[in-house]
Amino acid sequence: MNIAKMVGNNIKCARKSLGLTQKEVADKLRMTQQQYSRFENGVFELNYQQIVDICKLLNITPNEIFNFDL
Repeated sequence: MNIAKMVGNNIKCARKSLGLTQKEVADKLRMTQQQYSRFENGVFELNYQQIVDICKLLNITPNEIFNFDL
């Protein structure tokens, strides 16, 4: 699995654990649901600010987003 897909999957799990929809998260991040979906599906990579914003919103750390074995 590539890194973008792994990161997207971790974000999806965090979002679902809070009972949030993609639309709810996207609205809070000021983007469309389609844009946000591309992050969860690993199509687009997150920039630094988006990582910080998503961590705050989902109450997770960057370590939880990038949790993988090297």
